[in-house]
Amino acid sequence: MPDIPFRRRPAGRPRTRAGAVALALVAAVLTVPAEAAGAAVLPVPQPATLVSANPADTTPHARDGETRAFAQIGNTVYVGGTFTQIRQTAGSAWLTRPYLFAYDRGTGAISGSFLPALDGAVNTLVAGPGGTLIVGGAFKTVNGVSRKNLVALHPGTGATIGGWVGRSDGGTVRDLALHGNQLYVAGAFNWLNGTAHAGLGRLDATTGAVDPSFTVDATVGRHGTSSYVWTIDVTADGRTLAVGGNFQAVNGLPRNQLALVNLAGTPSVLDWSTEKFVPPCAWPETFVHYVQDVEFGADGSWFVVGTNGGAGWPAAYCDALVRFETGARGAGQLGTWVDYTGTDTITSVEVADNVIYLGGHFRWLNNPHASDAAGPGAIDRLGIAAVTPATGLPVNWNPRRSGGSALPAGATGWGSSVPVLWRGPDGLHFGQNSDGMGDEYHGRLGMFPLAGGRTITPRTPPTATSGNLYVSVAPGQVARVPFSGSALGAPTTATQANYTGAGATWRVDDRIYWSRAVAGSPTGSRIDISMFNGGTIGVPWEASGYNDWFNPAAMTGAFFLGGRLYYTRSGANALYYRYFETDGNYLGATEFTLPTTGVTWSNVRGMAWVGGRIVHGATDGALRAVPFDPTATPAVNGAATTPVSPVAGLSWATPSMFFSVQ
Repeated sequence: MPDIPFRRRPAGRPRTRAGAVALALVAAVLTVPAEAAGAAVLPVPQPATLVSANPADTTPHARDGETRAFAQIGNTVYVGGTFTQIRQTAGSAWLTRPYLFAYDRGTGAISGSFLPALDGAVNTLVAGPGGTLIVGGAFKTVNGVSRKNLVALHPGTGATIGGWVGRSDGGTVRDLALHGNQLYVAGAFNWLNGTAHAGLGRLDATTGAVDPSFTVDATVGRHGTSSYVWTIDVTADGRTLAVGGNFQAVNGLPRNQLALVNLAGTPSVLDWSTEKFVPPCAWPETFVHYVQDVEFGADGSWFVVGTNGGAGWPAAYCDALVRFETGARGAGQLGTWVDYTGTDTITSVEVADNVIYLGGHFRWLNNPHASDAAGPGAIDRLGIAAVTPATGLPVNWNPRRSGGSALPAGATGWGSSVPVLWRGPDGLHFGQNSDGMGDEYHGRLGMFPLAGGRTITPRTPPTATSGNLYVSVAPGQVARVPFSGSALGAPTTATQANYTGAGATWRVDDRIYWSRAVAGSPTGSRIDISMFNGGTIGVPWEASGYNDWFNPAAMTGAFFLGGRLYYTRSGANALYYRYFETDGNYLGATEFTLPTTGVTWSNVRGMAWVGGRIVHGATDGALRAVPFDPTATPAVNGAATTPVSPVAGLSWATPSMFFSVQ
């Protein structure tokens, strides 16, 4: 169904960096190649842990409105939002329990003792110091007493902690972030505790008192609206705060929707800004701001942003997931990678265990070439997804926001928003405004457990500086040539019947990939995969998922390194790359060109990465090597090319060449 414009309320969520609950290509981008080439950081794929794709069966259900926030204290999970009723199971009676309730983390049993009474929505929750539950939202009274949009509650009963003095005067609280005893507050307010603060403030988490040393104001709302801060996050070391909202200035400095604040010493706005949220997306009157959620990686060196807005790329990062580098400085910052949905909304992000989870109203990722449809390269991901921080491409995890036939009468099958994703100690909690997940009934909330998940180990090419070069010498015949890194040894030839018709080939761990012409396929060719450990090349299987739109037979040489597939192609004089995720064998939908000089890439036939150099054949039959640094400009300087001593009777004028230690 089409992406329906809507004005989402805040995706408040806890950011407990110091408590018991610690968190620990360019995927499909439609940007000019210089954006990727200019990135100061080339992320390296890291081992990761995925939660199960099967939601837990014990979590309770809510209806009406949506779930916006989670927190956990001891064995109790707290849930906040705009819902009005909850129930234990699909067959249980509904209980009137508006805005906030609690349940047991092990059994899912709804608490009968935690019974706070709020008169408005809960947007964000934090497990505060001393076992308190700090609540932010759009309420005026709590337990019959005036408490404006902020309150600290007893976690066992929901009773108001009278000595906690924090309040937001005249405006809602949309997000909270906790580091140590410092509580950062974001929202649509101009006052905290009677002190002027525009959209941002810092409180003593134990007492609720305002910290007078924090004077950072987000002002000048977009499209004539009042300014507000929608989402915040703080690094694990407490030194940097990321801020997103509808503002256009922070402390008088131009910052359109996104800013970084230095928290070391006296807080100040960092010299970091991007212009990618300045141009209008498709519906500026509906989507007043596009930045929906921000989240730092575990070490704080990068952060991701999820956005809405409809069409507008490449001028603006609309309906996209974007990675930025925290340590970069200056104006005009560009994404390290950008993954476009094809004009569908991303409403929440969470980073945990070297995985980026995202939720929303999207149907695809890796989809820059189409609007409201699946374009070339689009990967099916219905409203929930996991991607790698190195490339932004999805991993093989696809539960989908769907209830299938399991939805009871009156349940909503699909909604516009996943306001919150939160990694608790047991798994990934999700809050939504619909009732299906993983083809099961999960009314407004649920959890993907760690139990039943899996570990992702990045696949890599051989890192040795010497080994063997393999090259096709006849149909089904392969020469194995010892290679010291500078010289070739005596070749031996073996029959490899499964390698017949192979084109550009690359080695990744215990397998090889190669292009092959296939009559009748959509592109006339495909990529095959085979296990290989130096002996017989096994029976190949098709690397499905992109062979209906990508023509690999055009590649004249290829190698894989650091989440990228580098290649040359017929009729073109350039070195290209696409991002390639080996966990699901997903190929980035955008082609990028690396800056190089002094190499005639149109003559290249076959490539391998060996010890920091590209070893490549050519149309003249010779073999050469040239240093390769993908972070440099140029990445390849042909003046440093060295010839590799030839072997009599052996030609390197073929794309089917690869390197292996065995």
